[in-house]
Amino acid sequence: MTPPEPFSGRTALVVDDEPDLVRLVAAYLERERFEVVTAGDGERAVALAREVGPDVIVLDLMLPALDGVEACRRIRMFSDAYIIMLTAKGQEVDKLVGLSVGADDYMVKPFSPRELVARVHALLRRPRAGSLVEDPVRRVGDLTVDPAAREVRRGGVPVELTRLEFDLINVLSERPRVVFSRQQLLERVWGDDWIGDDHLVDVHIAKLRRKLGDNTQSPRYIRTVRGIGYRMGAGR
Repeated sequence: MTPPEPFSGRTALVVDDEPDLVRLVAAYLERERFEVVTAGDGERAVALAREVGPDVIVLDLMLPALDGVEACRRIRMFSDAYIIMLTAKGQEVDKLVGLSVGADDYMVKPFSPRELVARVHALLRRPRAGSLVEDPVRRVGDLTVDPAAREVRRGGVPVELTRLEFDLINVLSERPRVVFSRQQLLERVWGDDWIGDDHLVDVHIAKLRRKLGDNTQSPRYIRTVRGIGYRMGAGR
């Protein structure tokens, strides 16, 4: 008898109040050698996220006791796990709400479990900072970006960013005043095999700006170039 494949060292937390869906998603992830833990409500999801420290969380939007939005917000207070939000609704506002509280991606039910697994792998393959060659600290006004420490400071005060937010500002600050298209940012931050759409870039840039205290009318750090994308630096 062939022994089972060992775990990959990756842990996934699957959260949904539909037991059949949880079992289906868990089975697909286990085939990919993930260790899977599950929860049926938001409160349990938050507790498990703190206890287990998963690499990725598949989180339903509509949950009993504590909904997915609030669960995601609480998890983001202590975890930088990748979060894929599931929703039975196709309305744009539901997608935006999930992303605004820290989800990295979303999928609308019904969905293909194979596509979900592909998106999980795409998230986990995203390039990371921290190569053997040390990157110099970059400065844009009173903002400093330290790639080696994965730290951003504004006026000397640390700015708390998620992994995605840091990776975005890291790419933009590599070449200040050079315009990066949304597609370029998707490829650099999410990976060139990313399946989602480029609207994710706009949502995460908006969150990043809020944390930096940037004014979109008179930006100091990240400027929108209409019809193209974004660049670092103020002015025209």
